Amino acid sequence: MKLYFAPNACSLAPHIVLRELELPFTPVRVNNQTKRTADGRDFLEINPKGYVAALELEDGNVLTEGAAILQYLADLRPEAGLAPANGTLQRTQLQAQLNFIGSELHAGMSPLFSEAIAEPVKALLREKLAKRLGFMERTLSDSGHAFGEGFSIADAYLFTVMGWSEHLRVDLSAFPAIRRHRETIGARRSVIEALRAEAQAPAV
Repeated sequence: MKLYFAPNACSLAPHIVLRELELPFTPVRVNNQTKRTADGRDFLEINPKGYVAALELEDGNVLTEGAAILQYLADLRPEAGLAPANGTLQRTQLQAQLNFIGSELHAGMSPLFSEAIAEPVKALLREKLAKRLGFMERTLSDSGHAFGEGFSIADAYLFTVMGWSEHLRVDLSAFPAIRRHRETIGARRSVIEALRAEAQAPAV
């Protein structure tokens, strides 16, 4: 498999899970501006949507969208317990949490990257985001995890998205459980290795 990634992007979540499951893969860096890959390809030919993550399988099929990729990877090694079995109520509940992280937190933070959006508008976006973070704070206060009682693919996704908070000036001071989650998940071997690999990947 090949994971197409850009440092500090949402592709970090499947990168973490690939290392957590010890699955063989090749990380391929993508330049988000030029859409060229480290192995010299046009990324738009791999994923016409133009953004990471993309996971190229051995048979040439390409998976896109982080939540879908995360579930695919978890199902390759079900014994690891990173996601409940497909078709169960628990799996649907996990999907609901992944959708919340994607549509409310990830999508809620994405506009803050834009230099074209005025600061007063960004302040309003941060206020709305704080309400969504309050829900996640309550979830994490119960178990310390984004879903269930142990590490899951939802934790990898949440860790990735919350990693943007400082750069985007999203204040987490009122959310101690979210801050603890960042510290706890950030100490995992798979996370440390993924972050180190992305930081050391040559520029494209």
